[in-house]
Amino acid sequence: MKLSRTQFLVLSFLVEQGDDKNITQRVIAGFTGLAVGTVNKTLVFLNENCLTDNYKVSISGKKALEPYRVKRAVFIAAGFGPRLVPITLNTPKPLVRVKGVRIIDTLLDAVCAAGIKEIIIVRGYLSEQFDQLKYKYPTIQFLENPLYNEYNNISSMMCARNLLQNAYVFDSDLFLRKPGLITKYQYTSNYLGVPVKRTDDWCLETRNGIITRVKLGGQNCYHMFGISYWNSRDGAKLADHIKQVYEMPGGKERFWDEVPLDCFVKHYNVEIRECTFDDIYEIDTFNELKNIDETYKV
Repeated sequence: MKLSRTQFLVLSFLVEQGDDKNITQRVIAGFTGLAVGTVNKTLVFLNENCLTDNYKVSISGKKALEPYRVKRAVFIAAGFGPRLVPITLNTPKPLVRVKGVRIIDTLLDAVCAAGIKEIIIVRGYLSEQFDQLKYKYPTIQFLENPLYNEYNNISSMMCARNLLQNAYVFDSDLFLRKPGLITKYQYTSNYLGVPVKRTDDWCLETRNGIITRVKLGGQNCYHMFGISYWNSRDGAKLADHIKQVYEMPGGKERFWDEVPLDCFVKHYNVEIRECTFDDIYEIDTFNELKNIDETYKV
């Protein structure tokens, strides 16, 4: 059965909590952002339809959530990271350590904690160094992008374009400080963003919660973070649209995000998923790295 958004929010929350005996309607409301009355009505529906038994999710309830389960995580990790020189002269940016932790590990740990077993990393620059990840994350699969130094990151997505259904896509140079943002279920396609009054960085314009445009610099928009989710329908469309743009004149110079959020934006209803600047570190330059981790000041 297709779940409404409120039914999904309540049901997925209950699954995540497992055998927690302290769950109340107010706890559910506080976590999901729903009104207590809405939670009450939703629980009545779920109980009447045998999806839950009080606060316990039934086998039928878990089956109802299956279409929303995240099946895989795709990491774009092929680039050089020129603004982080000199540290990236010998180390790919995702493998740079921040306070002793590799940047990509913060994302991989969150993915593993959410029970997502299929993990694909598209690599290019100093690709052999990524092999070290296998010791901690043995299920990782690698895709090679031999064109990483010639074209933009759309070339990496060309390698992974058939793996985007029910999938997270990560820029691998983000230091995740709130692992709970990565969950085992997602209701629909979305991008993470922080509401801002003004930014000179890449940002997302929205209307009624739906992304209408991606651009560099804007006002009353969302600062864009490179963490997105694509449901089955949108992931299938993306495979074709990425190939179309890649083969267009100038298409190889595009960022892959421009495909669904600019070139073919009318074909998608991608939602904004709000987060904060405290949730994720976006480390673009060596000076920013030094400000976060003083060991690099030596």
